[in-house]
Amino acid sequence: MVLASRPVDKPDTTHFRLEEVGMPGVAAGQVLVRNRYLSIDPYMVGRMYTTQSYAAAQALGETMVGETAGHVIASQHPDFQIGDAVVGALGWQEYGVSDGTNLRRVDEQRAPLSAYLGMLGMTGVTAWYGINRICRPVEGDTVLVSAAAGAVGGVAVQLAKAKGCKVIGIAGGEQKCHYVTRVLGANACIDYRPLASKEALTEEIFKHAVDGVDAFFDNVNGWVLDAAFPAMSLGGRIALCGMIGRYGNRSMQLLSHHFLLLSRLTAQGFIVWDHVGEWGRAVDELSDLMDGGLLRSEETRAFGIEAAPHACLGLLAGKNVGKQLVQFY
Repeated sequence: MVLASRPVDKPDTTHFRLEEVGMPGVAAGQVLVRNRYLSIDPYMVGRMYTTQSYAAAQALGETMVGETAGHVIASQHPDFQIGDAVVGALGWQEYGVSDGTNLRRVDEQRAPLSAYLGMLGMTGVTAWYGINRICRPVEGDTVLVSAAAGAVGGVAVQLAKAKGCKVIGIAGGEQKCHYVTRVLGANACIDYRPLASKEALTEEIFKHAVDGVDAFFDNVNGWVLDAAFPAMSLGGRIALCGMIGRYGNRSMQLLSHHFLLLSRLTAQGFIVWDHVGEWGRAVDELSDLMDGGLLRSEETRAFGIEAAPHACLGLLAGKNVGKQLVQFY
């Protein structure tokens, strides 16, 4: 699946094109991977545009970028054997060739293969870093998480709960809020959809956090971030993880950012790939929590390469619960 054209506003299915090509050969030092799962993530949409970002724009006519998990089916690389389960950035395609760079073996005895694209992969490590290194909550703190029913937000909710915090989620729709409280264990969840303004969202946050929010894990940006500023406690911390509220839209003006000064807040943006040195520790801690029953992850799956564009657009519309995957076989 390639990027056929660049969207002006929000993308639709016409911006993608499915192509069929011959099975690639494997040269010395390469492996051929049959991809079983494709991870669908918000950053993919950001790279469809040419606006400034932390990564280069997706090239037109080239395979859409993305992480996959699959199995080695041919190898001329000394470090990989046929049958190895691997994760790598092989993109929106059923098969991929790699020279081993940024391709890592994973243990299917430890966890299902799909988990290495979710809570034991980029998704989980992103939540782990934002919570532990930026939000830094301690027992008794109040933690707010936006897009709390999403892949990263759902892990962030559970990590904060495991630390003994009061956790308030923000999600779209009664079904998602039910998932955030009943399944993920949040103390409360705010449905933003019926709210008419950022002021109304601020009021709802204060209903559940009378003394303010100590830490905010934000996946949305825009008006949701703007609504959270007045509710932050003195010295509060904000992890700026995502900006799904901005993708495909005109710039949004923040009107409450003066609370950064008034409340002496710390707001830090981060990209998980800047912190690869933390990856091993993060996965070990996430695995321990998973084994202890303190961490679980929902998956929303689409099936077949043809379904990838719809899965991506559905992610923007908030149709997924937990990790959005495309399964190839």
